[in-house]
Amino acid sequence: MENNKLNIKLVQINSELGAGTRGASSGLFGLYKAANSRGNSLFHDLDVVFVPHANKALEDPIKFKFAKRIAQLLPVFKDVCKSVKCILTSKTHFPIILAGDHSTAVGTIAGIKAAYSDKDIGVIWIDAHADIHTPYTTPSGNIHGMPIAASLNLDHELPQGNTPHKDVVLLWNKVKNLSNIAPKVRSENIVYIGVRDVEWQEEVLMKENGIKNFSVDEVRKKGIDQVVSQTLDILKNTDVIYISYDVDVLDPSLSRGTGTPVDNGFNLEEVKQIIGKLVVEPKVKCFEMVEINPLLDDKGNKMAEMAFEVLEIVVAIKNQIK
Repeated sequence: MENNKLNIKLVQINSELGAGTRGASSGLFGLYKAANSRGNSLFHDLDVVFVPHANKALEDPIKFKFAKRIAQLLPVFKDVCKSVKCILTSKTHFPIILAGDHSTAVGTIAGIKAAYSDKDIGVIWIDAHADIHTPYTTPSGNIHGMPIAASLNLDHELPQGNTPHKDVVLLWNKVKNLSNIAPKVRSENIVYIGVRDVEWQEEVLMKENGIKNFSVDEVRKKGIDQVVSQTLDILKNTDVIYISYDVDVLDPSLSRGTGTPVDNGFNLEEVKQIIGKLVVEPKVKCFEMVEINPLLDDKGNKMAEMAFEVLEIVVAIKNQIK
């Protein structure tokens, strides 16, 4: 690779505070190992922005059960937001976010909206999970299940729901209002692909907000070309599109190298085709990949190796679109 041909900037954030299982902070090292094994110099050729994490807080007791480590994550979200906004505002690079757990997508979406404050943002969420919980609905309290809800500025107090501590309510409001913009996204501008593991609270939120989910079965029945076309049609009135790829959308028979594997997922070729056909769209201004966990991988570094193949595709396509 020649540096003068690259218009990609990597944003690396090794945070795993938002997950219930440890190890996602090692995902980036797994990607580096995968690159070396393929003889690919991508990580040497591309500019990298390193965002500080606060993983030391994993040693501290959990204070709020319905929003675990939310106080420590808030400054991390702010730093991610600042980095993404800076890259997009410069209009010289395409940011690729390589993160640990999915909670930092709160900062990614906030940064995109901050950079395009007068634009409508479209979100394509390729994931086994909807991640639309709030502190009022979550059964686990893990923040990586909340980035979509935060971006939609949701609370969703339910009769059978949680009663968060007053400090959590204040912190959640700060999370939702990052960059002093809320909501960041409208529900009609979100498309799920591959979501198949949702709690009843999330089903209510998805239905109330009218968010389209292309299930794995639907993708296979309709074909990838049709699903990509329909996805972009749903987002036709948006100005900027962001794709977030959680590797747990893959079937765990390929590798269990992620914190929350779910059966009946996509194979690697399907994911490569879906993402490859989506990132060609000029409105796609940011791509994110999360939840690689080599510590849980039952096949060596297989999940990171598969993720790196996806990364290569995104880099190759976006380098051609100036």
